[in-house]
Amino acid sequence: MKRLFQINPKDNVAVILVDGDAVAPRGHKVALCDIPAGAEVIKYGFPIGKATQDIAKGEWVHSHNLVTGLCDDLQYEYNPVSEVAHEPVPAPTVNGYLRKNGDMGIRNELWIVPTVGCVNGQANAIVERLRKECDLTGIDDVRAFTHNYGCSQLGQDHANTRSALAALVKHPNAGGVLVLGLGCENNQIKRFREELGVFDEERIKFLTAQEVNDEIEAGFKVCCGLIEQMRCDRRQELPVSKLKIGLKCGGSDGFSGITANPLLGRLSDLFTSWGATTILTEVPEMFGAETILMNRAKDQKVFDKTVSLINDFKAYFRSYGQPIYENPSPGNKAGGITTLEEKSLGCVQKGGSATVTDVLAYTQKSTVPGLNLLTAPGNDLVASTSLALSGCQMVLFTTGRGTPFGTFVPTMKVSTNTQLAEMKANWIDFNAGVLLETENPDEVLSALVNKVLAVADGEKLHHELIGAKEIAIFKTGVTL
Repeated sequence: MKRLFQINPKDNVAVILVDGDAVAPRGHKVALCDIPAGAEVIKYGFPIGKATQDIAKGEWVHSHNLVTGLCDDLQYEYNPVSEVAHEPVPAPTVNGYLRKNGDMGIRNELWIVPTVGCVNGQANAIVERLRKECDLTGIDDVRAFTHNYGCSQLGQDHANTRSALAALVKHPNAGGVLVLGLGCENNQIKRFREELGVFDEERIKFLTAQEVNDEIEAGFKVCCGLIEQMRCDRRQELPVSKLKIGLKCGGSDGFSGITANPLLGRLSDLFTSWGATTILTEVPEMFGAETILMNRAKDQKVFDKTVSLINDFKAYFRSYGQPIYENPSPGNKAGGITTLEEKSLGCVQKGGSATVTDVLAYTQKSTVPGLNLLTAPGNDLVASTSLALSGCQMVLFTTGRGTPFGTFVPTMKVSTNTQLAEMKANWIDFNAGVLLETENPDEVLSALVNKVLAVADGEKLHHELIGAKEIAIFKTGVTL
């Protein structure tokens, strides 16, 4: 393996590919030429910050001599660029569950969704009894998605919780849902039903604990009825255009923007060419790379929505008196990422080169095929949950440091390097680190596409096999 990798011909730094280098750790940057103090450091063909001192050719470039060049709100101008043309590839099909509203699920699961954290224990008790006493043939999983919210919240904070839980309840990966309330919480079932709008009343049921003698017994009976209906559900061949895929990175390292993230970008381009939907989020990790996405907006309206996406999130930071550019994390820095620009330029690689067709609010369901941008923070579990709440049946999650979690839909871990894939084989579902070695990039893309289609057809991921499934709601505002 060669020692250094230069991503773009314009770059004045390269990434170290090998362990034990005399200059810097693997994944970190080395100057390709002398860089004077105050000059821009270039990676991915874009500035990732400014040198704080003279940097000699061959010297390590990191936090000791490089700082962010980002500042407050910017003035943006729409300079549209054309989508990169790709060779047409015949579209495959997916074997999914066709729901009554026309959406496709890739799992057939029974969920209990508490309206408030006070009944988390009761929800878990119902699930435990169902697993012990019921024939679950044809049911992929039975799960309670517990949380701490639904009461003592005000304004937009409460609205976020209600809309998030409503999106969860209507997700097509669930073949049946019991909404379990307490009775005195802010998130009253009557108001929650209104939030749901039109829904399948045969598959979504409600129970208020304070209105029955034994809510566990009552909930068990309701779920038994749902199970009987779900047993009749069968996978059928459906167009891949019904698939929605979330794009997420976490625990990023110096290889994220070289291997796994660009690989997801190529996959996103391919699936959107088939009429499918991919969704990119982590808005704070677009800062410094936002113009790349803005100039790919399909029209002025989508451009304006993208500008608002960025500036509204900066305003959110300011409203709590927090610095906008306090990023990357300690783990990112240990892996070789120094500034937010560098992290963002690697992050947006997941969006490939496709046209941005829509911009979504938090929990808003995607309706426009193609690459969508979604309002959500960078936090791994909150962002992954948000992608699923907008309709993604699965999330592709790239990582260079490793993480075992999964949100409530299949969450595929894609490693940026082979060392991680070998060390944490019980976490990693696909290794993109082979791109640093001898593998043909087209063959790696083909393998990932086949993996995605297999998961859509029912193949379980590592986190699903151990039952690591959670939700995290975007919390804002005060708690009473």
